[in-house]
Amino acid sequence: MQGNSLRDKKIFVTGANGFVGSALVEQLASIKNYQVVAPVRRAGADLAAGVVPVLVGADYLISGELPLTGVDVVVHCAARVHVMSETTSDPLSEFRKINVEGTLRLAEQAALAGVKRFIFISSVKVNGELTTLGKPFTADDEPAPTDPYGISKMEAEQQLRLLGLRTGLEIVIIRPVLVYGPGVRANFRSLMSWVNKSYPLPLGAVRNKRSLVSLGNLIDLIVTCLEHPGAANQTFMVSDDDDMSTTELLVRISAALGRRPYLIPVPMSVLLMGAALLGRRAVGTRLCGSLQVDISKTQDLLDWNPPLSVEHALRKSAESFQASIK
Repeated sequence: MQGNSLRDKKIFVTGANGFVGSALVEQLASIKNYQVVAPVRRAGADLAAGVVPVLVGADYLISGELPLTGVDVVVHCAARVHVMSETTSDPLSEFRKINVEGTLRLAEQAALAGVKRFIFISSVKVNGELTTLGKPFTADDEPAPTDPYGISKMEAEQQLRLLGLRTGLEIVIIRPVLVYGPGVRANFRSLMSWVNKSYPLPLGAVRNKRSLVSLGNLIDLIVTCLEHPGAANQTFMVSDDDDMSTTELLVRISAALGRRPYLIPVPMSVLLMGAALLGRRAVGTRLCGSLQVDISKTQDLLDWNPPLSVEHALRKSAESFQASIK
């Protein structure tokens, strides 16, 4: 991890109570002579030891001034993420408010305060939702987002690049694929729950390929980007560099949980048809479709490779999951 060479750096991390942000500030706080600052919405927020909390309002990204004087790097993890039961009549407007306007406002304050580098945690959804098998997304592809979240992240990237050109603030953009690790929730936790309960699953013949990234590997890349000269004004894809099918993933999750996989080889065409009939077309697409990313640019420019294996990361995820259900 290259971040250990940094000394006397002040790092400002948004979203420090989130899945990625909490792990990031814990890692940064363990590095000698880092000063890690995180905005929090309530006094007594649960942060890693050594992290300096700064109390902010609920809408701190879109109102109020942030204490960025003396900050060397801002890492922006906070975002409006997917809302499963969207109630607003104009979701894109709500995503833009936080993910575009809030991000740009934070970056403008950073530039005025003399911050050197701004690291933006974006999303693979800027590239799109699906890839052709064996033809992964790259960081330099033409963006093709299809949902409000992906569109808002793309627009934030575009505005940040323009701000960087105008002010000299170094912009680093990281587009993670699905992130898993200890404490993961949503779809990945559901997969672990199904396997842990030894449910028979009709996913034994899925021949897709999907890129994933463990939380530890993503954190390692973010720390590398804090100081690496090759990161300035670049966009990076990140994954474990170990793509697998849904079937392979379930087999590896089973091994991590110490369970026997019960996978029924149902043809993908039947799975997709069944999902559509049940009104779960998007779920079927995620389980059967491919989404791969090419991280060769990340590897070449930063001399970086994912330090953690999938087996190690899945084992840590499984241990956390099993401890949470005891």
